[in-house]
Amino acid sequence: MKTRFVIPLLAAAALSACSPKFDWRDYRSSDAPYAVLFPGKPATFSRSVDLDGQQVNMTMSAADIDGTLFAVGSAEVADPAKAQLAVQAMKTAMLRNIGAAGGKESTKDGGFNIEARGQNRGVPMLMHGRFLARGKRVYQVVVLGPERDFRQENVDTFMSSFKLN
Repeated sequence: MKTRFVIPLLAAAALSACSPKFDWRDYRSSDAPYAVLFPGKPATFSRSVDLDGQQVNMTMSAADIDGTLFAVGSAEVADPAKAQLAVQAMKTAMLRNIGAAGGKESTKDGGFNIEARGQNRGVPMLMHGRFLARGKRVYQVVVLGPERDFRQENVDTFMSSFKLN
């Protein structure tokens, strides 16, 4: 996943934001078996990406609230034995997008969580992400934005609401 994938996502999410207020709404993906609460109306689009040599069609749904992006990406890999490689590639791409070398990682329920700091155009950025695989399906659940605007309660609401069906 390259930066050129994130920029259109940010633009689409910015256009979809109907209000600077948090308007939590239930979202159920029609593409992958998950549900999540978004803080505003999400925009959704798909694009072909390379995840560690695996070409996949990734679907992203995201909402932008005052410059903070709440996003879920999902894709299906051909070989479930390579799903963890794809998950690692997703994480690496997200870290690279903000220029972070690493972050605090923990594991939970077969996936892993990461909190990382970086910069985008000189602005300190913070990312909270959950990356996991279930069978042939891989997921990334991410909150990304300027560090000064992060509110832990919003991160917690979004991240804890993500459920696989």
